[in-house]
Amino acid sequence: MNNHLLSRYAEAVYWLARYVERTENLARVLDVNETFSRDSRGSQNWQMILQLYRDEERFAETGMEASADNVLYFYVLDPNNPSSIISSIGMARENARTLRPLISTEMWIQLNILYNHLRAMTRANLAAPRIARLCSFIKEACQTHTGITEGTFYRDEGWYFYQLGRWVERADQTTRLLDVKYHLLLPSPQAVGSPLDVSQWNSVLRSAAGYHAFRRVHPRGMSPTGVAGFLLFHKRFPRSVLACIEELEELLHELKSTYGLKRGVGALEQLDGLRGGLVNQTAEAIVKTGLHEFLDWIQCSLIIVHDELGRDFFGYEEAQ
Repeated sequence: MNNHLLSRYAEAVYWLARYVERTENLARVLDVNETFSRDSRGSQNWQMILQLYRDEERFAETGMEASADNVLYFYVLDPNNPSSIISSIGMARENARTLRPLISTEMWIQLNILYNHLRAMTRANLAAPRIARLCSFIKEACQTHTGITEGTFYRDEGWYFYQLGRWVERADQTTRLLDVKYHLLLPSPQAVGSPLDVSQWNSVLRSAAGYHAFRRVHPRGMSPTGVAGFLLFHKRFPRSVLACIEELEELLHELKSTYGLKRGVGALEQLDGLRGGLVNQTAEAIVKTGLHEFLDWIQCSLIIVHDELGRDFFGYEEAQ
């Protein structure tokens, strides 16, 4: 048992991965939204970001209006917002500090530099001409972290928990993007197929870094069912929900078998049910019967997976 990873280290590395993945996804959403907020309904687009992350109440407490400048500050540099990029990278850095005996020096240095770079920024860095460059910098920094981790992190139990955190977060972020687009951006059935509708689905794909992959599968045209099906079911796209679930299942099986761990059965059962619910559906059927309800089921299932992992490996108490 002494050779097993301490639960506090397992939790720290799991959350390190989640915070970095969350930061990259948020930078993508902000970058794409800034570009597409210039359409005829641009005034509503920044409110959509708050709805995407369920931060309407927290943002209202700041007393600011939901303008581009204020929402960008709230999600990039506001230290009082636990969902902001600087807060997420700060938490990733604190977890990395806990993990100094386990992670590579290169991983620690890169995260430390990124955090200090963000701390040195002001609201002037969020001005319209600069925001695209800033978002690109943040995305590239997160991808650099992923590359350094891939090339330097020792392949032991910690590696598996890092990957589990990464794929749980990625699946959750993909469902949120789809849910907000379908229920908050589309004003009426008459708008389906309109230039505005196509533009918005285009932005969803780009937020998920999936536009070019989607065009490999669908060279022409763009429909709600086509985009939803791609982001939910396409196994070869690494940000699709099904791809994430299958990665999680494989990782957890390998973790248990390689290290002789008896726990994790509840999470595996939940993942098996999730995969079954995905492979037995079509995008057309889901959109017809209720995309929001289906996405809500996925999100609730992922919360259960997280809770099961936490109870079995991180010492979380039994949920009431």
